[in-house]
Amino acid sequence: MGRAEERRARQRGGRRAAPQGSSRTAAKSAGAGKGRIRRLFTWKKILGTLFGLCLLGMGAFIVLYMMISVPKGNADAKLQSNVYEYSDGSPLARTGTRNREIVDLSEVPKGVQRTFVAAENKSFYKDSGVDFRGTARGLINTLSGKGKQGGSTITQQYVKNFYLSQDQTVTRKLKELVISLKVDRQKTKSQILAGYINTSYYGRGAYGIQAAAQAYYRVDAKDLSVRQGAYLAALLQAPNQYDWAIATDTGKKLVKDRWNYVLDNMVEEHWLDSGKREGMTFPTPKPPRAAPGMEGQTGYLVDAANAALMKQLVAQGAASDLGTAEAMVKAGGWTLTLNIDKKKQDQLEAAVKAKLTSKLNAKKRPVDGDVQAGAASVDPKTGKVLALYGGQNYVKHYLNNATRRDYQPASTFKPLIFAAALDEGASTQDGKAINANTIYDGTSRRPVLDNGDKVGFAPPNEDNRSYGKVTVQRAMNASINSVFAQMGVDVGMDDVLKVAGKLGMDTKGLEAVPAQTLGSMGASPLEMAGIYATLDNHGKKVTPAVVRSAEHKDRQVKFPDPIGDRVITREAADTVTSVLTGVVDDGTAQTSVAQAADRRGQQVAGKTGTSDSNKSAWFTGYTPNLVTSVGMFGESAKNQSQVTLKGATGLIPGSGRINGGGYPAQIWAAYTFGAMGKVTKFDLETTQGAAIEPTVTPTLTQSPSDSPSSSPTTKKPTTTPPSTSTTPASPSTSPTTKGPSNTPTGTTTTPTDGLPDDPVNPNDRNGLRNQNDPTSQ
Repeated sequence: MGRAEERRARQRGGRRAAPQGSSRTAAKSAGAGKGRIRRLFTWKKILGTLFGLCLLGMGAFIVLYMMISVPKGNADAKLQSNVYEYSDGSPLARTGTRNREIVDLSEVPKGVQRTFVAAENKSFYKDSGVDFRGTARGLINTLSGKGKQGGSTITQQYVKNFYLSQDQTVTRKLKELVISLKVDRQKTKSQILAGYINTSYYGRGAYGIQAAAQAYYRVDAKDLSVRQGAYLAALLQAPNQYDWAIATDTGKKLVKDRWNYVLDNMVEEHWLDSGKREGMTFPTPKPPRAAPGMEGQTGYLVDAANAALMKQLVAQGAASDLGTAEAMVKAGGWTLTLNIDKKKQDQLEAAVKAKLTSKLNAKKRPVDGDVQAGAASVDPKTGKVLALYGGQNYVKHYLNNATRRDYQPASTFKPLIFAAALDEGASTQDGKAINANTIYDGTSRRPVLDNGDKVGFAPPNEDNRSYGKVTVQRAMNASINSVFAQMGVDVGMDDVLKVAGKLGMDTKGLEAVPAQTLGSMGASPLEMAGIYATLDNHGKKVTPAVVRSAEHKDRQVKFPDPIGDRVITREAADTVTSVLTGVVDDGTAQTSVAQAADRRGQQVAGKTGTSDSNKSAWFTGYTPNLVTSVGMFGESAKNQSQVTLKGATGLIPGSGRINGGGYPAQIWAAYTFGAMGKVTKFDLETTQGAAIEPTVTPTLTQSPSDSPSSSPTTKKPTTTPPSTSTTPASPSTSPTTKGPSNTPTGTTTTPTDGLPDDPVNPNDRNGLRNQNDPTSQ
């Protein structure tokens, strides 16, 4: 074959080989494509991309870190309750929208603190406040819709509780991460742990460890054991599921397992001795109990305690005014221990119900719906307010009848006039010293004189009764207005109000006029109890104290001593006490108090009072160890205006006046004789009054309207019950008179307290018995 043929053959072979050449070309093209991918995704580029993404993420995080600041704690996390306790520490009430009482970490035992760390975050004391893996897992689960997942540190949980919300969102989790890092740098681990255990929810409505300790074990956080702390720490994982009182068998098993887990972790961390751990048994929580509400007397006691705390905050400079103090109290976090004796409180409530409120029927008698009662009981030796009655039910009548000052104390003011006369060494118009045996003119509507001149005041006695010449003792027993109106002017009304103020009455703004002798100012049962307690305490000032102590983690409050300095002489105070025993044994309180079946010979001093138009009725009385003031007030159920008490409980309308010697004295006797303990006698330094055998015959010191037929006797007043005639028997310390008759000489437009016409029924002024009147039974 020639060269030309060979060349042609090769050419033909080349054309036949063309498909084979195309495959090789395609293969080469495919290889080139793969090479381009390999060249595009080299390990260097991948690492570079990842590094870039990391830088981008770090940059974004730095921006977030710079942009997100630590916010103020949310208001809900700061809400606390106030806790109120009786004098024995038993619970009275808890107020506030959150059952929380924040405590310092120092008040929680170290072992109990560590139970929470062992349960939630063993690395707490070493970490930076964030669990990045746990947070990342939480973010992924949130994005994938798998819900809430664990893994957060104690710092993160604290941030969520205190600074953020419980929302499960990516934004909230990112904020939680940033804020947790910042909080860990700004606060100590102790501060973070304290915030965590104080803001967490433990079930049973309890927020914070103090409320949880009370809810589950009825102890304060400072008294928790490690066993109990481990249970509370275990609860935080599932409060409702792990509450022993309502847990299923499965729930009980799970919480026991977690309790063991907590204690085992403590051993592992060398926070608990293994030997002690082996001996620990599960501390079964106590069953839940309802928190006391504000019903009944509770609200009145809480209000009185708050008022006392607010006043003291202002007094010690912690608050600029009462408005600021109120805001401080309502912010919560207080534990107030009252002086209220739970047993005496119950006894006072029972006495009011038995003697008064059980007899009221507003559907049958509309006037019964206008009856309000208030009372306060004080220990004269310590000043403690032992019992307080504010009304039938706080949620129905929020105004505290024990502390309200809008009703006249009426004749319960008369002992203050006599106390001023004795303490100031006052004399009558003709220069004779005023004492228990001084004779005054008891004529109704007798013009009051000042240095021989009429002062334009001539008050009527109750039922316009005239008594003629009477001793001060007799005038106090029968509550004779004309005598004490004249005595007030003899002493000087400025001095009367000065002494009243020293004894404890708020006299600011009162005019020093003779009309004040009728007790026309306002006063409260608590105020009157304090005044009489000062008399009982031999002239040393007693300021009734409702609150014994008030504790708060952020401030200290120190209450002043309720017992102060001497404000009147002991002789003056003891003489008033001596004279007031006559009111009980021979006067307006005789039937209800002196003749009470359970008196047992107890010596009692006291004074009745019935105000203008019978809008209020009072009895304030005392033994050596207990002073109690009881008031009844006519308050319209429609508009809260002051109205008459006449006809209440079925007494005859128009003549059925409610007097201090009636229901108020009956309530006083039922309460006092049941609460007083052993029978006691007054220790008096005086030679005057019904409690002391008179040693001299009283002399005439004033020209009365008629001359007495004989000198007063010196016989000690009798305690024999008076006759049941409509004319009361005069006590033996009163002089016999030929003068004005004891029968009324006219009608009165200003009925004030005096001796009842019917001593058997002190509420029926005309001796008319009503079948429906419980006091006549």
